[in-house]
Amino acid sequence: MARVDVENTDRLREIVDEHGWPGRSLVGEEGAEHAWLLAQHASTRLDFQRRVLDLLTAAVAAGEATPRQLAYLTDRVRMSEGKNQIYGTQYIRDEHDHRVPYPIEDGVHVDARRAGVGLAPLGECP
Repeated sequence: MARVDVENTDRLREIVDEHGWPGRSLVGEEGAEHAWLLAQHASTRLDFQRRVLDLLTAAVAAGEATPRQLAYLTDRVRMSEGKNQIYGTQYIRDEHDHRVPYPIEDGVHVDARRAGVGLAPLGECP
């Protein structure tokens, strides 16, 4: 499975190099979602995720990607950098093996930020 992920991520990098972010108008809704999933799970390639984060920011502004996708990747990159997340999309296991959100910056306003990108309140997440 890891080999397939690496191959798919390498292919996504080639597509990004040639075309920029593969947004809706280039690859359709499903293709854009799959591209985002590959980038989201390319955790061992933080440099690539940072690059995609910049491209995805522009894609959201152009209507080529969703704010939800940007929120998830933002949190994933911040977590990889050892920073608190913004939207509360990333989870870890605590000392009792319970699933808990990775630390959140300004947690008091996290639900407002989540609402702004189309996510349910943190308390409603499984």
